[in-house]
Amino acid sequence: MESNQQPSTNWVRESVLLKMLIIVVIALVLLIPSSWIQGLIQERSARQQEIIEDVSDKWSGSQLVQGPVLVIPYKKQITQKDTANKITVKEYTETLYLLPENLIIKANINTETLHRGIFDVGVYNAGLSITGNFNRADLAKLQIDSSNMMLDKARLVFGISDLKGLKANPVIKVQNQLLTVEPVLNGSNLLDNGLQAAINLNKNTSSNIPFSFKLDLKGSQSINFLHTGKTTQVEVSGNWPSPKFEGRSLPDYRHIDAKGFIAKWRMLYLNRPFPQQWAANDTLLNSLKNTKDALFGVELHIQVDDYQKTTRTSKYAILIILLTFVSLFLTEVIQKRKIHIFNYALIGAAMIVFYTLLLSLSEHLGYNIAYLIAAVATIALIAWFTASLLANTKAATFFAAILTLFYVFIFVIIQLEDMALLVGSIALFVIVSVLMYFSKKISWE
Repeated sequence: MESNQQPSTNWVRESVLLKMLIIVVIALVLLIPSSWIQGLIQERSARQQEIIEDVSDKWSGSQLVQGPVLVIPYKKQITQKDTANKITVKEYTETLYLLPENLIIKANINTETLHRGIFDVGVYNAGLSITGNFNRADLAKLQIDSSNMMLDKARLVFGISDLKGLKANPVIKVQNQLLTVEPVLNGSNLLDNGLQAAINLNKNTSSNIPFSFKLDLKGSQSINFLHTGKTTQVEVSGNWPSPKFEGRSLPDYRHIDAKGFIAKWRMLYLNRPFPQQWAANDTLLNSLKNTKDALFGVELHIQVDDYQKTTRTSKYAILIILLTFVSLFLTEVIQKRKIHIFNYALIGAAMIVFYTLLLSLSEHLGYNIAYLIAAVATIALIAWFTASLLANTKAATFFAAILTLFYVFIFVIIQLEDMALLVGSIALFVIVSVLMYFSKKISWE
């Protein structure tokens, strides 16, 4: 009876395949704390976003400059006949909307980084110079009688997404008239957070209506513009070293260096989602689709997103753990020194702790330095532990070199963008080839 149990016991202890199966199970179990790490990263990233929104709310949010639009009311009559065939004429007021013939915007952005705890938020002060001109409306095309135009009640309207960012009251110059600005309080849907200035156009004998005004704005994260001119020209310059151009139109010219950037747009109304003039529709300019299709601008992009890089790194956790376990298994077989399963679990735990080190350190030191410190600490710990298990410093040093190669491989993959898949595929092919070579030295029986 004892002779039958002894071979069975030895097989369980000596089976290479069974040990490999247990190692794979340990690696899969380590996916549970790995998923916890990813949840922690998401939580910290969400906290960062909360801080950004809170600071932006107190400073001033992203700014969208809309307009200007020339708004001219006019009288319209409707002839009605009652049951007694009596004809009555009912008069009411409609509105004509006219966009600029030429719109020129020059913006100079002075940026800075605000710190809230360990988080950074990009904010700016911007000086904008806005000039252009309106042409007289084509009333015949809109079937409007010129005698019904209420030119003395015209208004010039423009919008800013966050009025809290205005640092000074704008003064608009139209036809050599200096006009004061007041909020649009009559419930108009023409523009969000609209500002208006009353204009008397009765004295205008020219077909050209020039305008100019300056804006002194605070904002955060981004500044955008709405393409409202028949020809719109925008020039934005700033001292932010990593701008991101957003919207439907990229700049025709851009220059970016360590000192800042300059970008220029020139757009025609042919690809604009609204007409040059229209009547009786105050929602046309501010509809979600039209605004999205005519929006463009600059985002103060933080070039290195540490949370995004840490998330991408953590997704390779199972790959690194498996490769490390396989390398350690091959090392113990070649060296003919057994390593207990529990020690595999401890090494796996050390590799999971690597990600918490990376996350916590990157919030203070940045991703690259945090990765270096966390990787060196993890490799040194595992190398020391392996040397004590194998009682062979040379073998432990070789294993540490293999670990270093794995962590360097992941770091390079994270840094790459377009070439990440190609480089990763080639490297994995080489790794599998090496493992196939060393697997020949194992007696799988």
